[in-house]
Amino acid sequence: MTDTTDSRQTIAAGQLRAFIERVEKLENEKQTIAEDIKEVFAEAKGTGFDTKAMRTILRLRKKDRAEREEEEAILDMYLSALGMV
Repeated sequence: MTDTTDSRQTIAAGQLRAFIERVEKLENEKQTIAEDIKEVFAEAKGTGFDTKAMRTILRLRKKDRAEREEEEAILDMYLSALGMV
Protein backbone atom coordinates (compact mmCIF):
# COMPACT_ATOMS: atom_id res chain seq x y z
CA MET A 1 0.00 0.00 0.00
CA THR A 2 1.08 3.53 -0.63
CA ASP A 3 1.22 6.31 1.92
CA THR A 4 -1.74 7.97 0.18
CA THR A 5 -3.88 4.87 0.57
CA ASP A 6 -2.88 4.54 4.22
CA SER A 7 -3.70 8.21 4.80
CA ARG A 8 -7.13 7.85 3.18
CA GLN A 9 -7.90 4.75 5.23
CA THR A 10 -6.79 6.51 8.41
CA ILE A 11 -8.97 9.52 7.57
CA ALA A 12 -11.93 7.26 6.71
CA ALA A 13 -11.49 5.31 9.94
CA GLY A 14 -11.33 8.57 11.89
CA GLN A 15 -14.49 9.86 10.21
CA LEU A 16 -16.29 6.58 10.87
CA ARG A 17 -15.24 6.68 14.53
CA ALA A 18 -16.47 10.29 14.80
CA PHE A 19 -19.86 9.38 13.27
CA ILE A 20 -20.24 6.38 15.57
CA GLU A 21 -19.35 8.46 18.63
CA ARG A 22 -21.81 11.20 17.62
CA VAL A 23 -24.61 8.66 17.22
CA GLU A 24 -23.75 7.08 20.58
CA LYS A 25 -23.86 10.50 22.24
CA LEU A 26 -27.23 11.27 20.64
CA GLU A 27 -28.59 7.86 21.67
CA ASN A 28 -27.60 8.62 25.27
CA GLU A 29 -29.26 12.03 25.05
CA LYS A 30 -32.37 10.43 23.54
CA GLN A 31 -32.55 7.98 26.46
CA THR A 32 -32.22 10.83 28.95
CA ILE A 33 -34.97 12.79 27.20
CA ALA A 34 -37.22 9.70 27.12
CA GLU A 35 -36.73 9.31 30.87
CA ASP A 36 -37.53 13.00 31.39
CA ILE A 37 -40.73 12.66 29.36
CA LYS A 38 -41.72 9.61 31.39
CA GLU A 39 -41.21 11.62 34.59
CA VAL A 40 -43.41 14.46 33.28
CA PHE A 41 -46.19 12.00 32.45
CA ALA A 42 -45.85 10.40 35.90
CA GLU A 43 -46.07 13.84 37.51
CA ALA A 44 -49.14 14.71 35.43
CA LYS A 45 -50.77 11.40 36.33
CA GLY A 46 -49.99 12.03 39.99
CA THR A 47 -51.89 15.30 39.85
CA GLY A 48 -54.92 13.62 38.26
CA PHE A 49 -54.44 14.14 34.54
CA ASP A 50 -55.26 11.36 32.08
CA THR A 51 -51.96 10.62 30.36
CA LYS A 52 -53.63 8.70 27.53
CA ALA A 53 -55.61 11.82 26.65
CA MET A 54 -52.45 13.91 26.94
CA ARG A 55 -50.64 11.61 24.49
CA THR A 56 -53.57 11.92 22.07
CA ILE A 57 -53.42 15.70 22.32
CA LEU A 58 -49.66 15.65 21.66
CA ARG A 59 -50.20 13.45 18.61
CA LEU A 60 -52.95 15.74 17.31
CA ARG A 61 -50.89 18.91 17.86
CA LYS A 62 -48.28 17.56 15.46
CA LYS A 63 -50.85 17.63 12.63
CA ASP A 64 -52.20 20.65 10.84
CA ARG A 65 -55.87 21.60 11.14
CA ALA A 66 -56.91 20.10 7.77
CA GLU A 67 -55.25 16.78 8.55
CA ARG A 68 -56.95 16.63 11.98
CA GLU A 69 -60.35 17.51 10.50
CA GLU A 70 -60.01 14.84 7.83
CA GLU A 71 -59.03 12.24 10.42
CA GLU A 72 -61.97 13.23 12.66
CA ALA A 73 -64.41 13.10 9.72
CA ILE A 74 -63.29 9.59 8.78
CA LEU A 75 -63.51 8.47 12.41
CA ASP A 76 -67.03 9.94 12.72
CA MET A 77 -68.08 8.20 9.51
CA TYR A 78 -66.73 4.85 10.72
CA LEU A 79 -68.34 5.23 14.15
CA SER A 80 -71.64 6.10 12.50
CA ALA A 81 -71.40 3.08 10.18
CA LEU A 82 -70.90 0.90 13.24
CA GLY A 83 -73.82 2.50 15.08
CA MET A 84 -71.57 3.86 17.79
CA VAL A 85 -72.79 7.50 17.58
